[in-house]
Amino acid sequence: MREVTLPGETADLHVASFRASLATILELPLDALPTLGAGEDPAAGWVVSRWLGGLGLGLVRVAEPDAFVWAGPWLGRVRSPAGGLRYVVMYGVPSGVVWDPAGDGVVERAWIDDGFVVAAADIALARPPSPDAPASAGVVEGIWIAPSAGEPSSGAARVRALAGRGLEGDRHSEGTGTFPSGLPGSALTLIEAEVCESFDPPLRPDEHRRNLVTRGIDLNGLVGREFTIGTTRCRGMRLCEPCTVVDGYASRPVLRALVHRGGLRADILSDGELELGDEVRAADDR
Repeated sequence: MREVTLPGETADLHVASFRASLATILELPLDALPTLGAGEDPAAGWVVSRWLGGLGLGLVRVAEPDAFVWAGPWLGRVRSPAGGLRYVVMYGVPSGVVWDPAGDGVVERAWIDDGFVVAAADIALARPPSPDAPASAGVVEGIWIAPSAGEPSSGAARVRALAGRGLEGDRHSEGTGTFPSGLPGSALTLIEAEVCESFDPPLRPDEHRRNLVTRGIDLNGLVGREFTIGTTRCRGMRLCEPCTVVDGYASRPVLRALVHRGGLRADILSDGELELGDEVRAADDR
């Protein structure tokens, strides 16, 4: 996402924050969106609906916005105790505020009284192309396991990888994590050392809570691909997008900064042993 700010003089924050939030999600400049009249309901009117239709998109209203979660951006309408309405960009499972063009980002979930997902009219036509396989191999720089949700992560020089389960002794393999175990993409999490080092100070293992820290390989390019860690076969299932859980572990706000940079969720396809220094390499075939 590319954050879009409000114009200098804004008479109607409700409309203006909607336009800025929608432009942020779509990564479009503000002047590419249609102009709306003051006092107009931007989400329910025909102007935005018809304009989005021209892009093959639409707005889907959320039934219970104060409890809604989504592994991506969505529009939340905030009615704060101070009065007035404004829109923010929400993100993650659980969801938190990643962009608040008309406020300070402090939003209680109870204040969200409406919400919308920007959805494709025909999802088959809107699926993104598969990323190219990483051109180079990487290495494992860190191995971290935690016995249960909330417990500190401990480093290891090597660990047993259990096919279909996770790392031996880790919460993902034991069913004691925040999220259910045994589901696709629940066995193993990875993050790039380069991403961790982009924070000041660098993101610590107890902040990112990923199992493996790698260097030199684009983990996003492993989504939908088989890859090996040493001799252990794995499959990248989806991006490990951030949420308010990781924000709660961190010593500073990290949710927005980790969007599309939070690493990879993977399945383990064969038993094996992972060691520091193991090569991480994409398989030749998808």
